[in-house]
Amino acid sequence: MAALACALLPLSTSAQTAAEQTAPTTTAFERRAAQLPDVVAGNMAYDDYFAPAFRAEVPQSRFAAIAGSLIAQYGRALSVESVQSADGRSGTLQLRFEKGTATVRLDVGASADERVTGLLITGFAVDGDNFHRIAADLAGLPGATGFLVAEIDGDAIRTIASANADRQYAVGSTFKLYILNELAAQIATGKRRWSDVVPLSHPSFSSVATANWPKDTPVTLQTLANWMISVSDNGAANTLLHLLGRDAIEARMRAAGHSEPSRNIPFLSTVEAFALKGNNFAVERAASIGADDKAQRRLIDANADRLTLANVDGVSFTAGPRFIGELEWFASPRDIARLMADLRRRNSAPVMAAMAINNGVGPVAAEPWRYLGYKGGSENGVLSMSLLCQRKSDGKWFVVTASWNNPEANVETDRLVGLVTRLLALAAK
Repeated sequence: MAALACALLPLSTSAQTAAEQTAPTTTAFERRAAQLPDVVAGNMAYDDYFAPAFRAEVPQSRFAAIAGSLIAQYGRALSVESVQSADGRSGTLQLRFEKGTATVRLDVGASADERVTGLLITGFAVDGDNFHRIAADLAGLPGATGFLVAEIDGDAIRTIASANADRQYAVGSTFKLYILNELAAQIATGKRRWSDVVPLSHPSFSSVATANWPKDTPVTLQTLANWMISVSDNGAANTLLHLLGRDAIEARMRAAGHSEPSRNIPFLSTVEAFALKGNNFAVERAASIGADDKAQRRLIDANADRLTLANVDGVSFTAGPRFIGELEWFASPRDIARLMADLRRRNSAPVMAAMAINNGVGPVAAEPWRYLGYKGGSENGVLSMSLLCQRKSDGKWFVVTASWNNPEANVETDRLVGLVTRLLALAAK
């Protein structure tokens, strides 16, 4: 900013020194980057810094919550340590906090007011970080947490760091990896092919790819798998579940080494799970919770014509955590590691490609890895993140997985993402 001040002085050309003639000028990117610590601290007007399009996507209240979470974890934002931009409008910067440094992608619009159109934290390096610190940070979250970082070497899973790795957690859409595993198994035996075309038979809510698609739209199995894993499309998952068979998926779950398979039997579709959580099925829910596997299966089969999308009342999406310890999909961190190892052993290019479409952590965190496959899961009070990784430096394979459950309140996505990114960074070393 000092260079700008000098440039405004009424100096004649003949009076300028050589240093003044070559003084660097700042770009729009550099100017906005320099203001970022004040924006994070709330010391600069939100509307003055961000363009209308950004504010529409990220309201000020949302940004303030994210900034508050960052400050709670890493201390105050202090300064910008470096900036890199090829065009003076878009690039990356290092934002220094009291306890570490964030890598930030920043985009400045072309309008005269130079307001920011994009801002994304793509990585975070904590000073002097180690697994013990991360374990303590996870343990300090409200509710229950567990994690595992392990090396996969053939059939062996070697623990590097863990906490509560054998405890069962609700894992949300991570259950879709069991469906993917059974799909790959049926294809390996020749029963199906990735190119097989099937109808989109079981639409669902929260279906990013298939929302509002006509029922029975023809799609390939590979397309369904890609949607199910990369954007967690529930309609794709339900279609595959009913196509492959509930019993077959349950058997595959057992074969993959799940330590408490009864927690997921019967293996529910998303529609069945959220219908049972709602107010329309209070009687059936009470009968199901605590019943054995056979009784629960009879209940699901007897109500098949009622456990439909039309009868999902939506209360589970708005009223906070509901029955996350009883009506969910469950796995321990070690169960997930065994599942990831099983998926890798299949040596299936379509499986690995589906898991790599969305790596869950962004380009900076992914840089040390030759391969990064991801699946996450969430609902109110539930968050889980799991990665299968191959290190660039030596080709070794790892699993990084963490889960957070809180039956009393919703959990904060940004906090777990930050902690898992830290685990991933340490595993990369």
